[in-house]
Amino acid sequence: MPNAATPSSLPTEVAELLQRLGVPRDACTGGTLPVRSPVTGERIAAVAETSTAQAGEAIGRARAAYLRWRNVPAPRRGELVRLLGEELRLHKADLGRLVTLEAGKVPSEGAGEVQEMIDICDFAVGLSRQLYGLTIATERAEHRMMETWHPLGVVGVISAFNFPVAVWSWNAALALVCGDSVVWKPSEKTPLTALATHAIAQRAIVRFGSDAPAGLLELLIGQRDVGEVLVDDHRVPVLSATGSTAMGRQVAPRLAARFARAILELGGNNAAIVAPSADLGLALRGIAFAAMGTAGQRCTTLRRLFVHDSVYDALVPKLAKVYGNVRVGDPREAGTLVGPLIDRAAFDSMQKALGECRELGATVHGGQRVDGIGTPDAYYVRPALVELRSHAGPALRETFAPILYVVRYATFDEAIEWHNAVGAGLSSSIFTLDVREAERFMSSAGSDCGIANVNIGPSGAEIGGAFGGEKETGGGREAGSDAWKAYMRRATNTINYSTALPLAQGVTFDIGD
Repeated sequence: MPNAATPSSLPTEVAELLQRLGVPRDACTGGTLPVRSPVTGERIAAVAETSTAQAGEAIGRARAAYLRWRNVPAPRRGELVRLLGEELRLHKADLGRLVTLEAGKVPSEGAGEVQEMIDICDFAVGLSRQLYGLTIATERAEHRMMETWHPLGVVGVISAFNFPVAVWSWNAALALVCGDSVVWKPSEKTPLTALATHAIAQRAIVRFGSDAPAGLLELLIGQRDVGEVLVDDHRVPVLSATGSTAMGRQVAPRLAARFARAILELGGNNAAIVAPSADLGLALRGIAFAAMGTAGQRCTTLRRLFVHDSVYDALVPKLAKVYGNVRVGDPREAGTLVGPLIDRAAFDSMQKALGECRELGATVHGGQRVDGIGTPDAYYVRPALVELRSHAGPALRETFAPILYVVRYATFDEAIEWHNAVGAGLSSSIFTLDVREAERFMSSAGSDCGIANVNIGPSGAEIGGAFGGEKETGGGREAGSDAWKAYMRRATNTINYSTALPLAQGVTFDIGD
């Protein structure tokens, strides 16, 4: 392993990946935004940043592109997304590797994120021929009433470090087939994967031809001030923002003030219930991935676990053993399941939460830093399993780290009440073989989350279903189902093909001949 005194080949590998992916060398060297890999803690690039003035100009180009793109037939727009999917397939290995090096994901998760991009492209291509409206029964003779859907305009996308490329694709693939242009501001912690994705998309545009106007896809690299340009610009009628609930509390009022649409994907203090009838072997495997995958840095990560008294002593000691034995290390090494935290701030936040748990008298398994990997600026931790005496303290809020809070429950009513007793409402699950419990959990009297699963964990969603949550998660939906409607505007049309002019509801307004 490299250390502070040993040169590493990682910066060289990153540079070679970027070159193969088509990113100009001057975009990643000599810039003002330093990029560090969480894998080793090393500086791997220095990226050129977008100024606020340049951000405004990019939005202007995107607005002009939209005015042309909206007139391109939707199936033709789908052809561009098909080509994007082809390019992603060609570069899946390199882009997935770059996700690993910049975000710290294990290789299967890095490759899986690119596969998710490919999947949403496939979905969107089919959608390009299914932007259906309705024919509506009308009370007026010889009239026809229908609803139609039209492109909305420039779609702003602000994404987070933990899914540095997939979130853009969820929005961009749908927005493109809907007839919109896209301006993307990625996390300042993961700009390299964004630059690579943008280069891949530009190759698809070149292959597509002149129907795709300049400015159709724009990229803004920078800090918060650049993102604020997207939030406040009236030329951006819809903004998809992924991040913390605190971020959403600031973004949402500013969008509302200018009557822009918000697609907010915010916090997720996700829970699972292990019922008396649960298949404990299945539950053990589902809990392990949901709680420890991506080092606990998914918005759908399992953070709270309610285990029935009757199975607690059979399950939790086995879970503690898994936590003690799971391999934590450099994600590039075979067998590693838990990679690094993104940075020191994430580590400090985790340690603060664990300190609060100890003050509450909780039993804490793991949670300590794992030394000897990379430089001192690489933050690896053993995932923490925390047995709480009650559903209280840090369990009531999201800590973006691999901490799983475990609480005993006695009645199903109690478990549901605790499950719903937090601000966020993203994802949830129950492990049970009791059909009544499963059905109640998915009913209006059960989980209050946007995603409710049975006999799988809350982490890991397919693009066919709309992704998002309720309450402090923001209420937004991305990817499948009818999420495309967020990127379009609806028009209700009435056509009179008679010689009369009847008014609705029997109203008369006779002005004579």
